[in-house]
Amino acid sequence: MDYSKESRLMIIITTTETKEDADRIARHLVGLRLVACAQVNGPITSHYWWKGTLEEATEWECKLKALASNYEAIEQELTAIHPYEIPQIVALPVQEVAGPFREWIKEVTSSVS
Repeated sequence: MDYSKESRLMIIITTTETKEDADRIARHLVGLRLVACAQVNGPITSHYWWKGTLEEATEWECKLKALASNYEAIEQELTAIHPYEIPQIVALPVQEVAGPFREWIKEVTSSVS
């Protein structure tokens, strides 16, 4: 199995305050072909510390499937278009994936590294 950066897959997760923002981010990154697909889930409830206060918020999760070689470009785009001051951008490596799905992701995304 090919584990080079160009072939490894990852799932990148971010959250937004509104479904519209999550959909906008999903369309933007899929449109640039940096990610093969994006799923918007929610609403979810998040609990976190922000500026010294324990907060609770309703958010929407955007889950992105991509090549690891595109991570830097995805992070740059997310940072530029995300409405949060400090957006959650978490990348998780994909341990195993069905061969046809891996090939589809490689086919529909462009590697920019």
